[in-house]
Amino acid sequence: MNLVSDLQTLFVAGLEQVGEGVPFEKTSWLRDDGRHGGGSRYSTGGNALFDRASVNVSQIHYDDDPKKKLGSATALSTIIHLRNPYAPSMHMHISWTEMKSGEGYWRVMADLNPSIENAEHTQSFKRCLKKVAPDQYQEASEQGDRYFYIPALSRHRGVAHFYLENYKTSDHDVDLQFAQDFGMAVIDCYLSMIRGAIGRHVEVDDAAKATQLAYHTLYFFQVLTLDRGTTSGLLIHDQNDIGIMGSLPSEVDQCLLSSWRELLPKPQGSLLDRLLEAFPDGQRSAVTPEVKLKIAQAVREHYRQYPEALQHQASGNVIPPTVANHST
Repeated sequence: MNLVSDLQTLFVAGLEQVGEGVPFEKTSWLRDDGRHGGGSRYSTGGNALFDRASVNVSQIHYDDDPKKKLGSATALSTIIHLRNPYAPSMHMHISWTEMKSGEGYWRVMADLNPSIENAEHTQSFKRCLKKVAPDQYQEASEQGDRYFYIPALSRHRGVAHFYLENYKTSDHDVDLQFAQDFGMAVIDCYLSMIRGAIGRHVEVDDAAKATQLAYHTLYFFQVLTLDRGTTSGLLIHDQNDIGIMGSLPSEVDQCLLSSWRELLPKPQGSLLDRLLEAFPDGQRSAVTPEVKLKIAQAVREHYRQYPEALQHQASGNVIPPTVANHST
């Protein structure tokens, strides 16, 4: 918890500095009135710099429930979408899951997601990942490329992917230091990258804005039809829906989104229908808090009706038993 909280503080301070004082608002939430943990997120959006930005820390624990095998799950999850189409989005996740038996594992992810790719940014991010994780990079990049692939669209969500699932070595202290070093390196690399991108691209034309809207629509599509972490979070409980939906950009193109329906395997087309029903009619649609709550419920209802559809969720080399861990 100290590790992810320190990284959260570091990242929020850096983002506020880049934003020249744009404040992040803190929101806290509790799981079962705090008996089983909770978390806090710092978020902002709808301003000159940030489209949507969310830096979340959570810890769920079941010390008082002997029926559950899970002891605790502690995570930092961040997603930053910039207003400027030339400044890339970035997602990072670092979590430690510990069973009551004492066994545990890490989940470590980082991926760069530009609306308009900049080859310099892509190479810079990959160099950062290789430097901080020289022994893990090859496996993590391969798993990331698999996890963030969108079969229906025959493309990846981003341009650089790092994903370690069920990661651990024989030395817990070494693993803890690796997670800290990884988080700090990714934060430093990303802050440096967006400072430069914002300074170079002051004027943004309509074509760039349209490209960004299309990409944000694709990001929405990938998160809600494929992302196993998002789906698992929604299926485990309904006490942090707005926080879990913090990865979504501010707007999507409904027409573009609906055009992908026939590309989805059954029954995922029905899931997309439910997601579209959460929006009012219109081509360019805002992802408001009200829409987020409707979307969260739509995802739950879909997988309760079609539990077999979970096989269509993304995975790396290992499928984490996240939902099962929280069950009795």
